[in-house]
Amino acid sequence: MRTTKLGTQKDKRFYVLLLATFIDTLGIGILNPVLPFLVSQYAQDSSDQAAFYVGLITSLFAFCEFFAAPVLGVLSDKYGRRPVMLVSIAGTIISYLLLGLSSAMWVLFLGRIIAGVTAGNISTVFAYVSDITEPEQRAKRYGAIGGMLGLGFIIGPAVGGFAAQWSLQAPMFIAAALSLINLVWAYFALPETLKEKGLSAFHIKDINPFSWLGTVRTNSILKFLLFASIFHFIAFAQLQGNLPVFFKDALNWGTSEIGLSFLMVGIGDLVTQGLLVGRLKNVVNERQLSIIGLSIASVAYFLLTTLVYSHSSISAYVIYLVFALGKGLFEPSMASLVSQTVTEKEQGKVQGAYQALQSLTRVIGPITAAFLYSITWTTPYFISGLLTLITVVLFVRLRQKRMSS
Repeated sequence: MRTTKLGTQKDKRFYVLLLATFIDTLGIGILNPVLPFLVSQYAQDSSDQAAFYVGLITSLFAFCEFFAAPVLGVLSDKYGRRPVMLVSIAGTIISYLLLGLSSAMWVLFLGRIIAGVTAGNISTVFAYVSDITEPEQRAKRYGAIGGMLGLGFIIGPAVGGFAAQWSLQAPMFIAAALSLINLVWAYFALPETLKEKGLSAFHIKDINPFSWLGTVRTNSILKFLLFASIFHFIAFAQLQGNLPVFFKDALNWGTSEIGLSFLMVGIGDLVTQGLLVGRLKNVVNERQLSIIGLSIASVAYFLLTTLVYSHSSISAYVIYLVFALGKGLFEPSMASLVSQTVTEKEQGKVQGAYQALQSLTRVIGPITAAFLYSITWTTPYFISGLLTLITVVLFVRLRQKRMSS
């Protein structure tokens, strides 16, 4: 009886955490279609200057998140999950208020730095899930948390895009209000799960964001896979950091059109990964599916460059959906290939390395896109198409027999 009651309490905490994660990422997603317009208020000289600042702010956010995640993870081991999560959510509220009340460019930068640091608490969320979940159920629950992350990023831009019709500050205050609800919700519904605090010793190596390189060094196939995927992830990070600016400049889109495009693509990505990939895997293997997905994404990048001539909104939506199809085919196939390179006992370490690599490319991609955008508006997408083609060539060279070995 006691065991059943304990299990029910753990389930309740998990569902609370799911909702809290969704609200958190919803707030982050709200900013995406609005950021170019916020920046343009203080970078009025040219669209190139605005694009540069958007890229720099986006890269800075990713940089702070990349370095903060292991630090917050270690702090949660030493002082508990609850205080780290509550302080992180409080920091998120401050970051949105700064964006909403900003009167200068440096305030936008400060807000995104704080947001990047507090976004690193995702490592604490996964640690909390681990504390309240039996080992055999963790993969399923991690997947559910990942689903909430994706859902927040899908719905958030649509909410932000339409809320900005009232004012550019409205989405920021909505995000702050959602985060405040999240803070109150977490304070009352998420008790501490770490049984004994202060026992975890502090080591510099524990907060090294590049520690995942040690996992890769001795595995030649894993090393090849991650090296090949770098080009795709940098290309994708360039698109993420620059596309709202491109749509604003090339198509004269407002926040609602940009938000709608994010919503459509997110749904397309979910449908592709949730329905199409499973069926296609019965026909082709993961390597072949990766090549198909990358090829489609590459075509989409090149097609994006035509929008400066056609100025067609319908074409933009279609091309972006084509990109979502390619990305949706590649990413789960790639994750599966990565998992096949090691034993069951090493899965967590290897998937951690894979995620860390993606985080690192989100630091590089937006700022490189900003520099390329200053050459011509289409240069980032032409280069992204070429980078993705490089990944295609590398995956063609990767023989399936090497995977089985």
